[in-house]
Amino acid sequence: MMEQNKEGRESSLLDVFARADLEIVSGEGVWLTDSKGRRFLDFYGGHAVALLGNAHPRLLSALAEQARTLFFQSNAVDLAVRERAAQRLIAFGPEGLHKAFFVNSGAEANENALRIAMLANKRPRVVALSGAFHGRTAAVAALTAGSEKWYGFPQKPMDVSVVPIDDVEALAKAMGPDVAALILEPVQGVAGARAVSTDFIHAARDLTTKHGAALIFDEVQCGVGRTGYPFAAQAYGVTPDILTTAKGLAGGFPVGAVMVSNSYAAKLGKGQLGTTFGGGPLACALVEAIIDTIEKEDLLSRVRRLSARLAKECIVGPVYATQGMGYLLGLRTHAPASAVLAAMRDRGILAGSSGDPNVVRLLPPLVLQDEHVDMLVDCLKEISL
Repeated sequence: MMEQNKEGRESSLLDVFARADLEIVSGEGVWLTDSKGRRFLDFYGGHAVALLGNAHPRLLSALAEQARTLFFQSNAVDLAVRERAAQRLIAFGPEGLHKAFFVNSGAEANENALRIAMLANKRPRVVALSGAFHGRTAAVAALTAGSEKWYGFPQKPMDVSVVPIDDVEALAKAMGPDVAALILEPVQGVAGARAVSTDFIHAARDLTTKHGAALIFDEVQCGVGRTGYPFAAQAYGVTPDILTTAKGLAGGFPVGAVMVSNSYAAKLGKGQLGTTFGGGPLACALVEAIIDTIEKEDLLSRVRRLSARLAKECIVGPVYATQGMGYLLGLRTHAPASAVLAAMRDRGILAGSSGDPNVVRLLPPLVLQDEHVDMLVDCLKEISL
């Protein structure tokens, strides 16, 4: 049966998304308004993308100013705004990463991270973790849990070994002289906001160094302040060889980035990476504005403080435990998460599902306030399933 739009006409969109019966028409700060005039408190941020909520004045100003100055130019020419964005991102990120490459999305960032590792190490195998989600394009989908249901390509482009999360012994056995890279999300998002253990992260650094493989941190979802640190790498005190990020990096404008150590950057030549839209002036102006806002408004300390409140105070009603880090939190529920999400939506709060049927995922904007935490806690107290 053909999907219909809100006016009852046949939709021109491919019917490949499971959508809530909800049409969002506007947003301001942490609030969204639908086509029926209902307001919703946004604890999901559009898959962790709306990092500063909607209509943040710094982002609007940066976008308008850059659009008036230069709307687009490619990587075939130098752009001061691109160089500034790269410098700000490298300074914001973990010490030990020195160069940046801008792309359009998290999947593209991860594809390029794998390409860098394989060009540098000339090895055929990649190690990933159970429950991982690295994207839907050909190479990274080969590393994504559950992709056999939708992969679509006749074969995978590399050998892949998957080890259980937090199993150091299994990781040690999986490593070897044919491994180009170990890629992991320090805090797994789609799997249900699962933070990888500190012991495992440090073992990953030691083992990749020992075997001469690249350690890649996929911080597409957990990066750019979401953990209460610039990147989860800083929270763990470990610097990878390559770090990817996207989603909230420009607050809603499509952009991704690969950050690389000097040792891996030195192994790349001209023409080995490419992108048409990546590093465009609008995206780069917004990257600058995002980092500027996080720093000037001291948002990281607020994330750490309020996430501690969320982790403790949300264990009420249908929630019996919390997991994750910062504003990438999972609420473990007695009832199916789908039922809890529906009850929350009926009470004016939007949150997200995950790959775990009993985990509600919270990915609120960094501009969240104490009063919004109070509203969520009160909402959960009202839910009885």
